[in-house]
Amino acid sequence: MQTACGSARGALFFDKGILNEMSPDEMRAGKGAEDVAELHRLLAEREAKLSEIADLVAHVRHEINNPLTGVLGQAQLLLRSELDESARRRVETIEQLAARIRDTVARLRDVQRPPQPYDEAE
Repeated sequence: MQTACGSARGALFFDKGILNEMSPDEMRAGKGAEDVAELHRLLAEREAKLSEIADLVAHVRHEINNPLTGVLGQAQLLLRSELDESARRRVETIEQLAARIRDTVARLRDVQRPPQPYDEAE
């Protein structure tokens, strides 16, 4: 896989750990155009894969959150009723663990966000 970054002297291409520097004249002459095209193709593939992963994460979040909301709500309703001490501790444990899962699933939003496009100006 190759990646590129710009520099004052030209573009640097990293190809399997080997650094090849191209001068601006070489770049203007079209040398390395295939490398740049390959880089763009690989970048498009990676962005498509990340988009698929984001879609999967959104689906997983939805499938976990829906039943989890029911479990958490039922536990909270049970806690409003009269329970013996043992049952109350068990229901509190259910509520705490459900909230922990909810918080973990919420953190998946960061993974779900689409990647920001690379800005060469930075």
